[in-house]
Amino acid sequence: MTLYVATTNPGKLRDFAVAANDHGILPLPGLAGFPTPVEDAETFEGNAAIKAIAYSQLAPGLTVLADDSGIEVDGLNSAPGVRSARYAEDEHYIGDPSWTTDERNLRCLLDRATGIENRTARYRCVLVAARDGEVIATATGDVEGVLMREPRGTGGFGYDPIFLIAELDKTMAEIDPATRLRLSHRGRALAALLKLPALQD
Repeated sequence: MTLYVATTNPGKLRDFAVAANDHGILPLPGLAGFPTPVEDAETFEGNAAIKAIAYSQLAPGLTVLADDSGIEVDGLNSAPGVRSARYAEDEHYIGDPSWTTDERNLRCLLDRATGIENRTARYRCVLVAARDGEVIATATGDVEGVLMREPRGTGGFGYDPIFLIAELDKTMAEIDPATRLRLSHRGRALAALLKLPALQD
């Protein structure tokens, strides 16, 4: 079965492209021309389902995969959580005008985490597959880590440069794409999803 990923995020597409070597995973055709659904749920699963359902209705007969993911920092009461992609906006954090959205979010998190002692954190991802407007499978993946005080590494995207995997003593931005997909929240969610009966040929 081919899964069509409903995302225009370059980092996520790179992650899924690694998996495509072994599985039928492709970008959703025509996604750029589709209206963007409003992600107003309070959970990762809720937002992933909103996207998967909406886009599968616009791509009849295709199995559409959508994800919602983010970082939770224990010392910040699990923030930014479901608002990870919009954290700087929510916090009215401006920073350097030349920064990308990812850079602004990362710097905002470092700023808000200044002085906190508990820097344990996790990445969380929920993947939802839908066909013709109906959810057919859902899977979750987590990876535990520690929030760095300064970025390290140039790979990955989002918060990867400040998310340390303690047992490797490397951030997500310092490991190769194949290892990142295997260890990451998105990789673990994908592995769990592909084992579900609804996605077997």
